[in-house]
Amino acid sequence: MEVEGMLAPLSLSAKFEGSFAYLTVRDRLPTILTKVIDTIHRNKDNFFKDYGEEGVQAEKRAISFLSKMRNEMQTDKPVLILTDNAEDTETWNKYMQRQQDMMEDGEPVSWFKSPWLYMECYMYRRIREALYLSPPMDTFDVFKEGKTESFFESQRAIISVCTYLQELITNMENMSEVQLQEHFFKLLQVSLWGNKCDLSISAGQDNSQKSNPIDSLPDLQRFILVNDSIKVWSSLIAGKGCGSSGMKRGRVDIVLDNAGFELITDLVLADFLVSAGLAKQIRFHGKSFPWFVSDVTKQDFEWTIMQTMASNHKWMSASGAQWKHFMKDGTWSYHDHAFWTSPHEFCDMPADAADLYAMLQDSDLILFKGDLNYRKLTGDRMWEHTVRFNRALRGFQAAPLCSIRTLKANVQVGLKSGHAEQLGREDADWMTNGKYAVIQFSSPSKEH
Repeated sequence: MEVEGMLAPLSLSAKFEGSFAYLTVRDRLPTILTKVIDTIHRNKDNFFKDYGEEGVQAEKRAISFLSKMRNEMQTDKPVLILTDNAEDTETWNKYMQRQQDMMEDGEPVSWFKSPWLYMECYMYRRIREALYLSPPMDTFDVFKEGKTESFFESQRAIISVCTYLQELITNMENMSEVQLQEHFFKLLQVSLWGNKCDLSISAGQDNSQKSNPIDSLPDLQRFILVNDSIKVWSSLIAGKGCGSSGMKRGRVDIVLDNAGFELITDLVLADFLVSAGLAKQIRFHGKSFPWFVSDVTKQDFEWTIMQTMASNHKWMSASGAQWKHFMKDGTWSYHDHAFWTSPHEFCDMPADAADLYAMLQDSDLILFKGDLNYRKLTGDRMWEHTVRFNRALRGFQAAPLCSIRTLKANVQVGLKSGHAEQLGREDADWMTNGKYAVIQFSSPSKEH
């Protein structure tokens, strides 16, 4: 694929021995699969209680399927077509054929030889297949326990950001634009660092937020490698207060990443945007089935709002009640689409999910949370670190967009010359350890 007269670089892949992709496929993905198998087995009694002998047989069937897949992964076997006849099965199988057509010397598409982004997404889709093919436990969320635990382990931090939000809302009428901007930057950074709580990176280990995130912001500032907050603010201001006859509608779309504490930080940011008059409408985009361990599904989204509302803490409960009201009156809405749980890079969206692309074109600002969204925005390729962000997007410019991400994969563009080399000397794992972050903005060249 060409980009402004140059070929796009190679995809990151486990075929490069010793790379982060290689270590992920060799070590982290089998660990995640093992945890999934253990979770299903530990719930054996529940399946029997709910479904009788049929539930026990379903548990055995799913475990057998997943154990076989784990072996296929570890021995670099060719990947298999999906057989579950779900709505997206044909899309996935066509994508595999496209990958096969691009393989050198007719080699089969396999776990270690193919693009890492595809293989990692494929593993989560195959976990889904194992459950689809094992009714009546086909709706079981194998990652729910970890997501729930992460939420409750982060209670102190959740209370602190909800308290901060409610105090802001109480005093908002007297705030100048400069003060609003300052608080926006803080909440944007809280949402940014909330992205560290990623259970797929920690392979399901506890990764919750326990301290007050507001207090940590000054110390974390120097770890933000690209900070386009002012451009994001300018984009919001451009959409503020325009009448219904104008181009701008004041709509922000948030493409979510993790459940638990990170989702709370996204909801707090969204509440602030509406309460401050910076957005009239927020559309949240999540996953249609459990994905990358801790990604938000509709069930996670609704459960989080209800749990927040049910809190014994005054400000946490008040926040939850307000969020439920926003959902009820349509100020907020939740959407999922099969494209978000596909292996596609986002530059494929206009061709492969034209309806979703058209929906996003109606937005005044799209916030993409997290590492996987960044990988899909940039195609998960071996870009030079100095390549401009909008070039790495390869034509994906539905609307002004911003990636809000802590670095947990070895792709990063838009850095100044020499910056990556300096980081490499100071910290060999700077691209993968979640210590560094970006708030990276891009806008279409012409008004949408």
